[in-house]
Amino acid sequence: MKKFIETMDNFPLIVKVLLALPFLDIIWTIYRIVKSLDKESYFGVILGVIIIFLGIPFLWLVDIIFILVKGNVFWID
Repeated sequence: MKKFIETMDNFPLIVKVLLALPFLDIIWTIYRIVKSLDKESYFGVILGVIIIFLGIPFLWLVDIIFILVKGNVFWID
């Protein structure tokens, strides 16, 4: 799990933005779940699973904004 998290964190900015586009944003949702599992935050895991099933339509836009501003996606952990 830690290797997946490190790999996602170390991607260049352009790759992070491309992965945040609609239909590819599922990768960032999986990243959120894995990151929460690594930190043993079960609330984060449950929230990540809910996000997968609801597919929150605006989340990709939030991800792109946070990647451009902070360099990573927004998450509660």
